[in-house]
Amino acid sequence: MINFNYLTDFHLNTEELFSNWLSNVCISEGFSIGELNYIFCDDDYLLKINQDYLQHDYLTDIITFDYVEGKTLFGDLYISIDRIKDNANEFNVTFDNELKRVMVHGVLHLMGYSDKTHSAITEMRFKEDEKIKLFHVEQ
Repeated sequence: MINFNYLTDFHLNTEELFSNWLSNVCISEGFSIGELNYIFCDDDYLLKINQDYLQHDYLTDIITFDYVEGKTLFGDLYISIDRIKDNANEFNVTFDNELKRVMVHGVLHLMGYSDKTHSAITEMRFKEDEKIKLFHVEQ
């Protein structure tokens, strides 16, 4: 089950399409979904989580809390819509593309992918691009 929660004015127009896409992403990596909770918020909300739970005092686009059990994904994924907008402008991509990149980035972390080294970042970017392409695959 994938739940979408909104703590900001932003709302996905097509929750079912996003759910189907994320399910296909998981299947493509040999995982199933137990429960994923996407929580869309603003910078202030996510900064407070970053400070309180991770002792980091900076803005970020996503924080993922991992409750994975084997090959079944469970997690809470907090996404700052403010960061998505700013990053889309900074990287000269659409808001929609950046949103998908961040949403799948969190799921890839739950699957064990990292972004702590140069080679891990390269692999993560490759996987993000690969999985974004699945969004428009017939579902």
